[in-house]
Amino acid sequence: FFPTTTTDHHTLRSTPTNQPHHIHPYIILYKMQTIAEGVEFDTIAREWRCKWSEEKEKASLVATQKAFNDVCDKVKAIDGVKDVQRVVCGGCFDFKIITSLPADKFDAWEKEKFAPEEDFLEALKKIEGVSQGRRFV
Repeated sequence: FFPTTTTDHHTLRSTPTNQPHHIHPYIILYKMQTIAEGVEFDTIAREWRCKWSEEKEKASLVATQKAFNDVCDKVKAIDGVKDVQRVVCGGCFDFKIITSLPADKFDAWEKEKFAPEEDFLEALKKIEGVSQGRRFV
């Protein structure tokens, strides 16, 4: 989802003084978006996820990590990227990449079809032992 409504709610964030809407040397006012009463945000994340297998000494996990390594620099270079997290669970065999951006930058990434998402998901399809390669917002 990408919410399109905004409200007059604000949050205070620590930031340098050369940013817009300067109200204090270390404080800035950001407009938050609201998706439901009491649920406000200024960051949107996209998640790529799959399941890997323990078979063959976790070869699918190793190959999945390599597939991510191949696109990692492109992910980090996305305009406005705040954070890129890799989450691996040895109990449920999840492998997740979570990329977060400021809400006002997310639409531009969406217009680029979330590149390099397709490259990564296509690589996952070729890995034996990987299933359910998909994406979420």
